[in-house]
Amino acid sequence: MGNFTIITEFLLMEFSSTWELQIAHALLFLLIYLAALMGNVLTIAAIVTDRHLHSPMYFFLSNLSLLDICTISVTLPKFILNAIVGSHSISLLGCIAQVFFFILFISTEFAVLIAMSYDRFVAICHPLHYGVSMTPARCLWVTGGSWLSGLLYSALHTGNIFRLPFSGSNVIHQFFCDVSQILEVASSDVFKTEFVLLSISSGIFLLCFIFLIISYACIFSSVYKMPSVEGRYKALSTCFPQLIILVLFLISAMCAVLWPTSDSSPIQNVLIAIVYAILPPFMNPIIYSLRNRKIKIALGRIIKWTLFSKKRIEKCENERGILIGCCSIKWYN
Repeated sequence: MGNFTIITEFLLMEFSSTWELQIAHALLFLLIYLAALMGNVLTIAAIVTDRHLHSPMYFFLSNLSLLDICTISVTLPKFILNAIVGSHSISLLGCIAQVFFFILFISTEFAVLIAMSYDRFVAICHPLHYGVSMTPARCLWVTGGSWLSGLLYSALHTGNIFRLPFSGSNVIHQFFCDVSQILEVASSDVFKTEFVLLSISSGIFLLCFIFLIISYACIFSSVYKMPSVEGRYKALSTCFPQLIILVLFLISAMCAVLWPTSDSSPIQNVLIAIVYAILPPFMNPIIYSLRNRKIKIALGRIIKWTLFSKKRIEKCENERGILIGCCSIKWYN
């Protein structure tokens, strides 16, 4: 049996050896992180506060926004903190947590996207059965099943990865604990484990991809048969944002699974990681906010209500100040 070094921490990749550039990268990612948080939080707030948006489609969208917040919060805060304090290490438990939660949120998000596609399929292809098929209870069961499947899938992957012994190298050429990079520093059964992971991921991905192709083929066929141009536009306006997000997610997943990390430069690996770890949570609220009229109206109401409440508070404070001043003058006299 070979001797293996017991690794208690990993060293993550630094974007630059210059402290000033590290801070610049940290500020850039901080802006991206805050923008993603704000966009997704506003989407959730618009859906929760507007009763017109209490429907299955927007219920799944709120879950998608929550998952985007969770996904980007797994990777970026640690990188930003390390860049500011000048460190690039992460503990073994921290790395396991990053891998587990990242896979959990990504796989759950994929399941929610599948549910959103099915929702549009029923709404457009079988509108008379929509109320029966997409009940609130069924939506809750689908969402719970998505989270449960993501939990099991993540536990399988994480357990399979960290059961491997690691060699003396603890350097990960990525700004977070990426699965492919961790497998690069594992010392035994790497290719066997990688083959198992790729087989499971590819099989699930292929089945879901076939389901999505059939669903959207039926959707576009039904839309094409609609006699009203307005009806076609309304149907497509609810499908295209989801389709764009789905394509973005699938491209990101393909890059994460199929991109050969060993034959790529560190910069290429970082760019690919940004595509599948940061870009979807950042882009999803932009796509929905810019294209969805109902969400823009709900956000406008929230902004007006916030401004009105602020003005009302200021008015009350002014009136209170005037009243106190008058009482003071009267008491003095």
